[in-house]
Amino acid sequence: MSSAETEEVREKRVVFRADAIAKIYEMGEVKVRALRGVSLELYRSEFIVLLGASGSGKSTLLNILGGLDVPTSGSVHYLDQELTASTPEALTRYRRQHVGFVFQFYNLIPSLTARENVELVTEIAPDPMDPREALEMVRLGDRADHFPAQLSGGEQQRVAIARAISKRPDVLLCDEPTGALDVQTGIVVLEVIARINRELGTTTAVITHNAAIAEMADRVIALSDGQISGIKINDAKIPANELSW
Repeated sequence: MSSAETEEVREKRVVFRADAIAKIYEMGEVKVRALRGVSLELYRSEFIVLLGASGSGKSTLLNILGGLDVPTSGSVHYLDQELTASTPEALTRYRRQHVGFVFQFYNLIPSLTARENVELVTEIAPDPMDPREALEMVRLGDRADHFPAQLSGGEQQRVAIARAISKRPDVLLCDEPTGALDVQTGIVVLEVIARINRELGTTTAVITHNAAIAEMADRVIALSDGQISGIKINDAKIPANELSW
C-alpha cells in the first residue's frame, strides 16, 4: 500500500477532528484559559487515555468533544458534522444519538432500580439495547432489580456504564470513571470499559490523572496547562488486571 493509500484509509477512520481549539472561562474580571490551541484527531474504535493533572484542561476537552460545551475559538468535527457550528438542538441530537457519558460520580436516581435507571436512556434512544442486555454486558444482570443503595460503588459505576452504552453509542466518554473507587473495584470497572471498546467497537476516551491506566490504551494524549504535551502510542496494551497502581 502506498503512503497516499495509507493516508486515505487513515482519513476514513477519523471520528473527531479538533483544530486549534481554545476555551476561556470569564469569572468576573478574571479569565481562565482552560485550553490553549489544542489540535488532535481520534479514530474509530480507538481506546484513548487523556492524561493530566487537575486543571490541565482534559475535562474541558472531553466536554467539548461530547457537545456539552463549546470552545471559545477553533473548530471541532464529529465525522461530517461541525459541532462548533451546530445549534443547541443539533448538539442535543448529537449527544442523544452518538455519545455515551460516564462520570466520576454515578448520577443514578436512588428511587429507581438498576434496570429502571438504564431505561431512562433506552426510552429516548433510536436503536437501544434491552436494558437487561446492557446490564449483562457489565456483568450485573442478576442485580437488575436492586436499587442504588443496595449496590456497591463499583456496581453503581457499572450501572452508569450500562446506561451509557444502552443506546449503542458510537463514542464513550469517561471522566475519571475510577476516581471514587478503590484499586480492585477500579480494575473491574476498567475491564468493563475495555470490553465494551473491544466488543462494540466504540471509540472510547478515558480521562485520568493515574498514569498506570494509560498502559491499557491504544494512544495516550497528555495534557498540561491547556495544551497537548505529548502523545504516546502503546504497541502492546496491558490488561486492566495487570496494571501496577
